[in-house]
Amino acid sequence: MNSHEIDYTIYGDDMQFVEIELDPKESVVAEAGGMMMMSQYIGMETIFGDGSKNSGGGFMDKLFSAGKRVITGESLFMTLFTNNGHGKQQVSFASPYPGKIIPLDLSEFGGKIICQKDAFLCAAKGVSIGIELQRKLGTGFFGGEGFILQKLEGDGITFVHAGGTIIKKDLLPGETLKVDTGCLVAMTKTINYDIQYVGNIKSAVFGGEGLFYAAVTGPGSVWIQSLPFSRLASRVFAAAPQTGGSRKGEGSALDMLGGLGNLFDGN
Repeated sequence: MNSHEIDYTIYGDDMQFVEIELDPKESVVAEAGGMMMMSQYIGMETIFGDGSKNSGGGFMDKLFSAGKRVITGESLFMTLFTNNGHGKQQVSFASPYPGKIIPLDLSEFGGKIICQKDAFLCAAKGVSIGIELQRKLGTGFFGGEGFILQKLEGDGITFVHAGGTIIKKDLLPGETLKVDTGCLVAMTKTINYDIQYVGNIKSAVFGGEGLFYAAVTGPGSVWIQSLPFSRLASRVFAAAPQTGGSRKGEGSALDMLGGLGNLFDGN
C-alpha cells in the first residue's frame, strides 16, 4: 500500500468525532483547524498539499498541489499528524456541524471517490486530495457545487463528513436516482452525474424544491445526506430576529401568509 494503514474509532451520534490510532511513524493528514485532541507524542506539521506522492517533488509542485485546494474553497495548508513515539498514539478530529462521519476505504472503491468540496475531514497519509472538473455546463452552473468537486484518490482510508443522516445507495447499471443537488455527498468514479430541470414551472416555483435536481446513474455507489449545511444555515437565519426589516417578529400578517408572505416581503 502507498497509504499508511491506520486504525480508528468513531464516537458519538449527531456530533461525532473520529479517534485515529497511529503506530510509530504513521501519519494522518487533515484540514487545518480540524484537530480535537491528540496524545503527547503526536507531532503536528503544517504542509503544502496533502503529503501524498502526487504532491511531492520540488517547491513548485507542492505549491501547485496546494493551489488546487484553494480552487475548491479549502485552506492553502493542511496539517500532518505523525506518531513520533515508540508505542501507539491517538489523534482525534471533530465534525464541524451536526451530522455523520463516513469512513471510506478507497481500495474498495477503485481507488477514487468524488465528493462535495467541503466534505473531506481527514485521511491516512498517502491519500491524494485534488479537484474534479465538471465537463457539462449545466452540471457546473446548477449542480450546487459549481464546476469543481473534490476527488480523493489512493488506497488508504479517508473520512468525510455530511449533515443529518447519511445513507449509501448502490445503483445497478443504468439505474438512475434523482437527488436534491445539495443532498449529494459523494459518489464512486463509475457514477454518471448530471443536472436536470424539474420540467414543471409550477412545481419549481411553488413546490419549494428548486428548478433543478441531480440525476446519478449507475453502476456505482452514492452517499446522500438528509441535512445539507446550506439548508441548516438558511433555517437558522430565517428563525433569527431580524432588525431593520419590515418583519417585526412572529405573528405578523406576512408571517401568517408563510411562503406567500416571503414573496411580498422580498425574500
